[in-house]
Amino acid sequence: MAARPGESLLVVTDTIKEAIGRSFILAGRELGLESVHVNMSPRQKSGEEPPLIVSEAMRAADIIMCVTEHSLTHTNARKQAVAEGARLATMPGLTLDMLHEGAITADYDEVQSFTQYVSTYLDKGKEVVIEKEGTRLTFSIEGRDAISSTGVFREKSQSGNLPSGESYIAPVEGTAEGTIVIDQSIAGLGVVTDPVTLTISGGRLVKASGDKGAELLQLLGTGDGRLLCEFGIGTNKSARVTGNVLEDEKVYSTVHVAFGSNRTFGGTIDAGVHIDCVVSEPNVWIDGMFVMDGGRWMG
Repeated sequence: MAARPGESLLVVTDTIKEAIGRSFILAGRELGLESVHVNMSPRQKSGEEPPLIVSEAMRAADIIMCVTEHSLTHTNARKQAVAEGARLATMPGLTLDMLHEGAITADYDEVQSFTQYVSTYLDKGKEVVIEKEGTRLTFSIEGRDAISSTGVFREKSQSGNLPSGESYIAPVEGTAEGTIVIDQSIAGLGVVTDPVTLTISGGRLVKASGDKGAELLQLLGTGDGRLLCEFGIGTNKSARVTGNVLEDEKVYSTVHVAFGSNRTFGGTIDAGVHIDCVVSEPNVWIDGMFVMDGGRWMG
């Protein structure tokens, strides 16, 4: 975050992650920051907006750390704070273990370089094809810009997850067709022990197999929450699959798709929910170029 003495630090927590958030407040004070802690009731799902009083406080801070159970990444509150110049890290589901092991231990200069490199393929791409265990999902990304979540937020208006390491993009709404097997984890539901097959038609999730699939549909609701909103590629070679999608979706050799809101990163959907689903070792093509072979980057 490149924090400098005298800057303001806002740590946003909910009652579930309050204790971990206090560690960031103490660290901020040791660095000479004007450190403020705001604690709210937990949101019901990722992508749900925080209370107005929290979003207004976010607009006034230089540095923001969001340590919450459910993600504030894809919210208008985050988007507005960044537009005001804040450097912001979201850490949904963060555990003490994740501050010592796995993705946080990566060489972030390397993560930044590789993530930005992967983003160049998404930026110039028009169509993505994902194949996994006999399933095939296709969608357009034409005209959309990739986001590099590098874990390095040193300049004004930079934001993303921490720990991090992913390149992601908003697919063109309504273009996704096919099926995909989710075999790693689903945000809010944890590790997938029985792979879930998702069927998507006209950009909308229309069927999901198994108990986890039924739970996913319930989380997304019956409206725009079921629209495909994100495609991402993990770029952190130190990340682990733990059941916490904050780290799971960063794992090198995985991709993820998400459903719900994407207006905060280039799409048109504002659904009040955003749920990521992680896939291991897929084959991926961008505009017919074979870029991932069983999860190994070939670009």
